[in-house]
Amino acid sequence: MSIPDDAALLAAAKKAMQRAYAKYSGFQVGAALLTVRGGLFVGCNVENMSSPLGVCAERNAIAAAVAAEGPAMRVARLAVAAQSQGTPRPCTPCGACRQVILEFGGDATVLYLGDDLALVRTVARELLPQAFAFDPPTRH
Repeated sequence: MSIPDDAALLAAAKKAMQRAYAKYSGFQVGAALLTVRGGLFVGCNVENMSSPLGVCAERNAIAAAVAAEGPAMRVARLAVAAQSQGTPRPCTPCGACRQVILEFGGDATVLYLGDDLALVRTVARELLPQAFAFDPPTRH
């Protein structure tokens, strides 16, 4: 299996975006992530009539990766694609997704379309400066 380049990862995110459940906002989002182990996982946003219960594409992709690879899963690259009424839209990961991405790969490359719809490539930790951190106590 070959490792997908940025264009292939973005294409996988766009394909996942087409399956989004965006009944209320019409804003479809797809995410595709490549793990350090070489696994490719996708997710799409799933809305709910009680809006706080919806789940973002990025977190769905991360959950799928953890389910497949276990708690040691680490994100190498993650691409996000979005559209509204069939038109591509700029979309960075939301704050909650940024925090979750950091949990599994602060050095991960994150790809998304910026305000001019050009591809932006950044490092996850740059998306969320001064992120929440917790050092759990050591178990004995």
